[in-house]
Amino acid sequence: MLNLIASEVLSAYDVVRADWNGFNIVQQAASRVGGLDIGFVPQSNGLDTEAMLSGGLAVVVLLGADEIDTSKLKNSFVIYIGHHGDAGAASADVILPSAAYTEKSGIYVNLEGRVQIAERAVFPKGEAKEDWAIMRALSEVIGKTLPYDSQSDLRAKLINDHPTFGRIDVKPSQKSFDVKTLGAKGEVSDRVFASNIKDFYLTNPIARASVAMAECSAARAPKLSVAAE
Repeated sequence: MLNLIASEVLSAYDVVRADWNGFNIVQQAASRVGGLDIGFVPQSNGLDTEAMLSGGLAVVVLLGADEIDTSKLKNSFVIYIGHHGDAGAASADVILPSAAYTEKSGIYVNLEGRVQIAERAVFPKGEAKEDWAIMRALSEVIGKTLPYDSQSDLRAKLINDHPTFGRIDVKPSQKSFDVKTLGAKGEVSDRVFASNIKDFYLTNPIARASVAMAECSAARAPKLSVAAE
């Protein structure tokens, strides 16, 4: 239904033309655009988040996943890879400490689809390691060794498989498309349509560990209460 409405609005106001694409989607999570660029979606016989939380999996690996209902994983063996003691860590059977974004170099994709490089500012604390190194070590332990031994090897493979990641700080090409093709046919979910962001000051583990952000959230709460009344 939302896709139908979007296509009608775009068509009515000529938002998408051969010379200009004025349509974009505000994603609800960091790195969502980059994930979509590499096809990080359920593959054939794969499960989406809701299906994974149904309780049927023996082992679940949470890669910094803290904005989910971890109580649904009580019957699964949970391995948490992350950098703060948030909800995911609290529900984990094994915790593998990783580096925060300030503690590692990486490639990021912004909302526009522009690929950007971020360099490490400080080294990880304690025994924390970069995410790629943790996944590489795990792959070797289970006998499915990944084909790279360094970040440069991994980056080369990424760019080879997905050339867009080699075009650093280059504006994505504006391609026109038929707005009527948005979405796919299927049944409409009965889930309530509402923003998943309840508090803009506490949207991630780093913010939730911040005293300053907690104070901002607390200062905002009375105003929301008055508005609700």
